[in-house]
Amino acid sequence: MDRLWPRGLTKEKASVDLWLKDIAPSTELRKWFGHDPSKWEEFKKRYLRELKENSEPIQTLKQELKNGKVTLLYGAKDEEHNEARVILENSALFR
Repeated sequence: MDRLWPRGLTKEKASVDLWLKDIAPSTELRKWFGHDPSKWEEFKKRYLRELKENSEPIQTLKQELKNGKVTLLYGAKDEEHNEARVILENSALFR
């Protein structure tokens, strides 16, 4: 889900079939958020707005979901405050 590949994980080891880096938050949004939990609610709103304006990767994700299981990867240490969590919590948008 990140535009940057997670440190310490090779693409071969992860066995990734498709990396939708364009579905990740914009660089500007990612830098603004800075993984600051106090900005979480606003980050979610801004990221969802970006997702709605970014239809091509969204359509790809929808198609992948129709084909079967999808695994969301993220590079953040915080398991509760990251872009994969936003997508998971708003999965209805992707069906």
